[in-house]
Amino acid sequence: MSGAKVKVAMITREWPPEIYGGAGVHIANLVSALNQSGEIESFVHCFGGARSDATNYQLTKEFSTINPALQTLLLDSDIAKNLKGMDVAHSHTWYANLAGYLAMKIFGIPHVITAHSLEPLRPWKAEQLGGGYQISSWAEKISYESASAIIAVSDGMRADVLKAYPEISRDKVITIRNGIDTKAFAPNPKLEVLKKYGINSSYALFVGRITRQKGLAHLLRAWQKVPKDYSLVLAAGSPDEPAIGAEVEQLIAELSKQRGNIIWIKQMLDREELTALLTGAQVFLCPSIYEPLGIVNLEAMACETAVVASKVGGIPEVVVDNETGLLVDYSPNSSEFEDALASAINRLMSDKSLSVKYGQAGRIRAIEHFGWDKVAKATIELYRSLIK
Repeated sequence: MSGAKVKVAMITREWPPEIYGGAGVHIANLVSALNQSGEIESFVHCFGGARSDATNYQLTKEFSTINPALQTLLLDSDIAKNLKGMDVAHSHTWYANLAGYLAMKIFGIPHVITAHSLEPLRPWKAEQLGGGYQISSWAEKISYESASAIIAVSDGMRADVLKAYPEISRDKVITIRNGIDTKAFAPNPKLEVLKKYGINSSYALFVGRITRQKGLAHLLRAWQKVPKDYSLVLAAGSPDEPAIGAEVEQLIAELSKQRGNIIWIKQMLDREELTALLTGAQVFLCPSIYEPLGIVNLEAMACETAVVASKVGGIPEVVVDNETGLLVDYSPNSSEFEDALASAINRLMSDKSLSVKYGQAGRIRAIEHFGWDKVAKATIELYRSLIK
């Protein structure tokens, strides 16, 4: 198969326009880069409504009331049956993993998994999925332990995979880091966007889902120790589950009452507004307690914005401490972590020249080390090594 195009079934829950997280961003960019290579023919199979560039899968209304995790298993079964003639099945997140596993068993093709996160390391999802967490954990485990190869998006993620699933052979798990489109994500100093959202002072920016994983509650408590002159802008969408949503909403209300300068943008931002907000921020904040890589940090760096981030997972492979931003050691002791987070934020918010220096270094790093062409090349090499 060295000269022929490789037919790849790309299996995903998320696909434009329905993208809500870093995995969806990754998949859209990976498919584009693979297709541009001229070596791959990608066939996207996704959840949700009809698309012009993908095969979509939805359940009929009679199944709409069953546990969402069970709905996922039914969709995966439907997808797997349609993958005849593919050379490789490539699945992303537990939502899609079982479809790849079934296709491998039915059609005898290699199954590649990209590990964006791991269910054993996200126990708080039991709040979100209820009994479905047992289903998601089972689907991930059987798929990972049977996969032909697993792509980890960071060395930290690779270590996590091998720790969570010790039955997996080490040589099956390889690191291919996430990429960033540094043409799409580039400095975009549009003051009208800042004006639209009422931003009129130096600000730090958080972008992410309202979930325990992203550490937003820690950030909001840490912000109490930041001078009132600075604004905090939160581009944070709907919560994963009610408890964390209520906690975050209460913390935001308390902060707003105490000091003002808290701007909460709840709607999904388009790329034009997102890059403008990233560019205008003096500091980008990523207080995650778990993060396989943290593509949002790459987006900020590509827009020449300094980063303050927790030192967890793959983040240290993206953000270089004291060069493109500041890394904060995560501690299960909430107050200790929040104090350290506030200290790092204050250091960069109070030193404009240092934040500019880190921001410029960040864009250089994003361009030199995280191009999607590099990701595509390594992925294609993996595909070809698996095809008999």
